[in-house]
Amino acid sequence: MPFVDQNSVTDIAIIGAGTIGASWASYFLARGFRCRVSDPAPDVPERVRTFVTQSWGALTELETATTSIDDALSRLSFWDDPVTAVAGAQFTQENLPEKLDLKRDMLKRLDAALAADRIIASSTSGLTASSMQESMAHPERLVIGHPFNPPHLMPLVEVVGGERTSAEAIRWTADFYDLLGKKPIVLKKEVPGHIANRLQAALWREAVHLVLEGVGSVEDVDKAVSLGPGLRWAFMGQHMIFHLGGGEGGMGHFIDHIGPAVQTWWNDLGSPDVSPGMRAALLVGLREATEGRGYSELAEWRDEKLVRLLKTLRPQAE
Repeated sequence: MPFVDQNSVTDIAIIGAGTIGASWASYFLARGFRCRVSDPAPDVPERVRTFVTQSWGALTELETATTSIDDALSRLSFWDDPVTAVAGAQFTQENLPEKLDLKRDMLKRLDAALAADRIIASSTSGLTASSMQESMAHPERLVIGHPFNPPHLMPLVEVVGGERTSAEAIRWTADFYDLLGKKPIVLKKEVPGHIANRLQAALWREAVHLVLEGVGSVEDVDKAVSLGPGLRWAFMGQHMIFHLGGGEGGMGHFIDHIGPAVQTWWNDLGSPDVSPGMRAALLVGLREATEGRGYSELAEWRDEKLVRLLKTLRPQAE
């Protein structure tokens, strides 16, 4: 069965309106859609409206949003029943907490309420589509559309299907995100955590190890990332970086010349455990690094830097 025409999508259901769901709502509103938000928390309407309002300046500066905030808020509605919310939508973005049973139950309910030609995309950061499809009557329409946080600013969306997801659904979802101005990548196979989070986890594991071993403070280890390789990561990946690192000989020369040293580094990488001691050490280091700044202040600082960086990179990215 063909899925709904992408050009006919006018209403998007946002199921789960925490940090990720509210950010998705901002982005979809900026792209001109109506958003039908459902979340059981009593403060959701006020919190999501506040988030959208606060994010609108950045979205306008990036030219993602071309209408007023009043127009955007007029296209935002809230629904107590998620089944009713999705009934009037042509696309659903699910953003529930990372609890498999919770997601399975919700997806089963949404699946039963939707016409078979509607895609359901999950923002899950680590679960696989196959593990969430089990109770769905139409598992072929479930696709993971994992954004990078915050979704209203970050271009990346990882698209991956499960064992029973149709190839058509994967193509539809990737094309839809692309039409919205996102930069989707399609995974060739399922893996817990997808690609980006696994890369983050690998780097963080070594960062934690270096802190626990007393090699560097939390602040200095973070500086080693942001003032070093992080600057290059903003516009190229690690394979390309090392390809260029090999000079005219490219990756082949790099591996021949530096490969043995890299192997010794790999052999010496740490494997710290997530433990109370690890937690305490990182919290102490972060209190020193953040100098008392709270979440809101730090998030505002992050988003302002992201906007400036995205504006700088735009000519090269397009």
